[in-house]
Formats: sequence, C-alpha cells, structure tokens
Amino acid sequence: MYRKQLIETWKQEEKEPFSGWDFSHLNGRMIEELPPWSYEKRAAELMRRSRSLLDMGTGGGEKLFSLQEYWPESVTVTEEYPPNFRLVKERLEPLGVRVMDVPLNETTPLPFADGEFDLVINRHSGINSAEVSRILEPGGVFLTKQVHGRWADDLLAIFEVPLPWENDTPEYYVPLLEAAGMEIRDVQDWKGKFEFTDVGAIVYYLKAIPWMVPGFSVDTHLDYLFKLEEMLQEDGQLLFTARTFLIEAEKK
Repeated sequence: MYRKQLIETWKQEEKEPFSGWDFSHLNGRMIEELPPWSYEKRAAELMRRSRSLLDMGTGGGEKLFSLQEYWPESVTVTEEYPPNFRLVKERLEPLGVRVMDVPLNETTPLPFADGEFDLVINRHSGINSAEVSRILEPGGVFLTKQVHGRWADDLLAIFEVPLPWENDTPEYYVPLLEAAGMEIRDVQDWKGKFEFTDVGAIVYYLKAIPWMVPGFSVDTHLDYLFKLEEMLQEDGQLLFTARTFLIEAEKK
C-alpha cells in the first residue's frame, strides 16, 4: 500500500504545471545554499549606468521584471522556448520592452547591430562570445551567470545519465571571451549544496527541466525514484551538489 501511495503522489507531482522559470511550487521542499555573490545585485548596479540593455534568454522574464526600477531607457530581451516566449510577450511588451525570438548557442549570429548595446546580461543561456563582443559598444559590459557543468552530478549519477553540458565551466568560457576582444573583470566559481525534502519534489524538478534526465517520467524511472526514497529513509535527507559561476567582462 505504501508503495502505491508513493507512486500516486509522484504522478500528481508529474502533472503539476510549470511556466517561465518559476519554482515556487517547491518552496520549502527544495532548499538551496546561496553563493556569496548575487547576480541580481550585480546586474542592478550595471543597469544604473546603462542606456541600452540586452537580456539574453530571459526565461519567463521573472528576474528582469524584479529589477524594473533599474531598467535603462532601452531594454531588449530574447527567449526561444515557445511557452516562455508567449509569457514574456504578455509580461514585458506592455512595459515597452522589445521581445525577440532568438536561438542562443555558440555559433548562431545575433540579429543586432554592431555596438547596439552597452550592457548584455545572460542568465543560464547559450553564449556566442564573438557575437556578444560584436553587439557591445567599446567599454560595454557582459555579465553572465551559468549553471556549472557539474551541477547535480551526484543526482544524475543515480539516474545513470551523463552530464548534459560537462564543459560549461569558467575555464571553457573565459578564453573564448578573451579571444573575442573582451577583458575579464571578475570570475566567481561557487560550489555548495541543495536539498530536496521529498522525492516528489525531485519528480517536479526533473519534469520542469527535461534536459537533465531525458525522457523522464514516473513510469519509466520508478526504480530510480524508489532508490531515492530509500536514501531519504536511511539518511533523512536528499542532498546534492549545487554549482554555479559568474563572469563579468568588458569590451576593449
């Protein structure tokens, strides 16, 4: 009976809606340590001195919206994930923000003019270093916060899947930015922990981020979920590795 109840609970979590980058459903159930630095505070400080901002891969626009009081005169955002793109248009376009559907990766050109922006920010999205440098004016600043390639490596090991972006590290991006004509002003590489209070929270988390465990569902991954439940009963916690990094660079 206990096993059946767990499966029913997990399947309910699997059905819970998720939009933007809003994990409020997991408040109190996913507990993250925080790095000693704040991407949001750094972005706000830079916005105070900016005239033209590009937010690459804004997600649901939640973070940018929370910084509205610091916005410069001109604000552009990109987002390529269709559900998020619709959400961002509804949320930010009425505020005068230019919203564009632009794929972000290491090779695709960006549809902006040379030197169009004096500030480009990027939270958890792809980086084409040469293009970022091109669209920044001289003296312009690029700020990015990225999930480290070894984020949750211990959780993914339980599901026996490879790390999706193992090369996402400061050591990888810094030389690319420097080669594109950027001067590195700061690099922060932080490692900590995050905890789930129940396995259902992990179900919701993995459904919300489908690239972590491709093809994840309760039905197909029951054995792994029960392994996590055993860990929780034995250890009293589900603790995994959190790792993020921040880079701030200026165009020469």
